[in-house]
Formats: sequence, structure tokens, C-alpha cells
Amino acid sequence: MAEAPKDVLMRADHVKVYFKGKNRRADSVKAVDDVSFDIRRGETFGVVGESGCGKSTLGRALIRLLKPTEGHIYLDGADIAGLKGPELKKMRKKAQIIFQDPSASLNPRRTVRQILTEPFEIHQMAGKMDVEARILELLNLVGLDTYHLSRYPHELSGGQKQRIGIARALALEPDLIICDEAVSALDVSVQAQVLNLLQELKEKLHLTYFFISHNLNVVYQVSDRVGVMYLGKIVEIADYEKLYEKRYHPYTEALLSAIPQVGQEAGKERIRLRGEVPSPSNPPDGCHFHTRCPKACDRCSLEAPELREVEPGHLVACHLYDTRVRRSKI
Repeated sequence: MAEAPKDVLMRADHVKVYFKGKNRRADSVKAVDDVSFDIRRGETFGVVGESGCGKSTLGRALIRLLKPTEGHIYLDGADIAGLKGPELKKMRKKAQIIFQDPSASLNPRRTVRQILTEPFEIHQMAGKMDVEARILELLNLVGLDTYHLSRYPHELSGGQKQRIGIARALALEPDLIICDEAVSALDVSVQAQVLNLLQELKEKLHLTYFFISHNLNVVYQVSDRVGVMYLGKIVEIADYEKLYEKRYHPYTEALLSAIPQVGQEAGKERIRLRGEVPSPSNPPDGCHFHTRCPKACDRCSLEAPELREVEPGHLVACHLYDTRVRRSKI
């Protein structure tokens, strides 16, 4: 793969994450199946798709909470896919994650002060900086006060707990933050507050986000570019404005038709896909979507489409837009 441009912070190059079955006869679960894309510095790259499509697995692989089965992951030009031990630990300073459920991701036996001190202890930075001052700075960044330091997670609201999760992710001043359904466990009113906070932090600290969500409206609100994922594969990537104005892949079209509409758009009919999502342990041959696609042809069941640029900055994995095929018919 060609060297990434300077504005690319992270590059996924043919990443696969397979999980072995419970017994020898069981097929591997292909949670992420040959995914490639770039994340530019300072952008929010959103990923949407149905539950079970591999979004969270991909996010965890990008920061090496999971080791990819195959492929390369480049962070700031360095391949982190095979890192181990001290090198992997050092990489953690550059990339962090905000988990979906703050109640599960925060240690219930530790106070907020202890939770925020832990990253500095792990990376042996306590003697090299004023940790107390940094903790107070983190609290101020996420909109909390000093009296929260003595509290335990169960004494905080959902929004406050997620703010602590965000502060912990910011502690080591990372370049990239994976937001894994970071607002889906919160009330709608609190979601808006946390999303606004993430946007403010991005601009203030020059952060880059990989934003995972099943909520299309949330992705629309925060993303600069959007990747659509189906059964372990990225099927379309585009700037959010282009994607919502014109989508090429039939799955993206069906997915976006499910967004509730008001006014003139309310009369548009929702596209209902036939059949069930295939098992990731036994995905269909060819295009993974062809068993549910209303536009599928014979070629779709035989050959997997590659992710190709159909217009500047807009990529799609669909045989309908393979220019090589169109030229061969002329």
C-alpha cells in the first residue's frame, strides 16, 4: 500500500479480525473482514451500521485492544498491528478510547481521583509532572468540579460518569480517540450535552475522533466523513454532506431511509430489506449484501466488489459502479 499522506493520522490496510469457534468444527467469526481506510488529522470519521456488523471490533482493533488477525494499522506512520510489551504500552499514549457504558468501564471501588490518577501511574509519570494539577485541569475541561474527586461512580449521574470517562481518555494527551457508542447509554438531553462537549474538546485540543454509532442522526451531527459498515466490511465512505445528499450503495440507501423525517421528506417511503442478516461465521460468497440487495445481479454472488472512488472523495464497494465493467460493455 502506498505511503500515507502527511494529513493521515491513522491508516487501516486490509485489516481482518477473526474469532475462532468454540470447537474445531465451528467456523471462525469474521467480525472485520478486509477493511481499508484512512483517518485524517483533526477530523471525525464516523462509522455506522447495524448491530453486529463489526463497528466496535474494528474500533478496538485500531487501538490494539484486539490484535488483528491480518493486515496493518499505521498510527502516525508506524505499524502498530504487531506491537507487544513496552512498545504497545507506549503507543497507548497516542490513542485512547471512550467506552459505551460508563457504569461498566469505571472501577466502582475507586474514587474519581483514583480513576484519573491511574493513567499516570501506569505510565510512570507521577514523578515527572504535577498530577494533581493535571487532574484539576481535566475536570475543568469536561465541566466537572473538584468536589467530584472524592465520589465513587455510583454517586454520579450517567452524564457525569461519561464525562469522567472522557477525562480519563484525555489524561495522556492522545492524538486519536475512539468513541465507541459514547452517547448511546445516555438520555437524549444528556447526549446533546456530551456531543457538544466532544466537539468543543476536538477544536480546543486538536483531536481526531473515530466515532462509532448506530444512531444516524448522531453521526450526521458530529462527523466530517462517514463510513458505512455491513457484515464486517466497509461498503461506502464519503463526506457526510455528500453521503446524505447522494448515496450509491443499496445498503446505505436503505439505512438512511430509516431516519425519521419531518416536513416534505416525511412522505418518502422507507426501504425495507428482505431476509435476515447472514451470520458473520458463514458470510455469503461474493458481495456480503447480495442476499438482501434489491439490485443484486449474478456477478454479486460470485465476486466481492472492491472499494472504489466513484467521484472525488466518495468510495463505494458495489459492482453497479465498477467502471471497468461499463467500459467492457461499450
